[in-house]
Amino acid sequence: MRFPRTIRLDNTDERVFERAAAPGEWAVPGGFAFADVDPAALSGKPRQAFASGFLGTASFGWSTFVAVAEIDEPAYAAVVEALAAHFVERYGAPDIAAARPAAQAEAAFAASLCEHRINTLIRVERAAGAAGIAERFSAVEPPRGRDHARIWEIAEDGDA
Repeated sequence: MRFPRTIRLDNTDERVFERAAAPGEWAVPGGFAFADVDPAALSGKPRQAFASGFLGTASFGWSTFVAVAEIDEPAYAAVVEALAAHFVERYGAPDIAAARPAAQAEAAFAASLCEHRINTLIRVERAAGAAGIAERFSAVEPPRGRDHARIWEIAEDGDA
């Protein structure tokens, strides 16, 4: 099964989000975090999370990009349980059993975004509209037969 995993291209997430997800966390879109929020009232780092963040399921921090990765059944089940516990702790769900269906739905939606090749980068754009919060996802697939191109390289002293 494929699932989104946080990735960092640089350290920008550390500066633009109140809490940045660590690289390599399994992630969900996380739009539910803004269900009871007026997006027009958001500013600064919370606004950035609303506009373009994926929610890591270990730290519950935000990431600008995710990459399509393989997830095994135990890891997927752990994502669902972490989300269910988060719904209890953060959003007032009565218990894990009551929160589990919503967690399963969020995880299934996240997995549905991963019908691309492994290592495809995905980003989200959220906006508030008359019908509520709209999410738009875009993907950048790596060239056939290889990962994304390297955009920089660390040179040893004397190699420059």
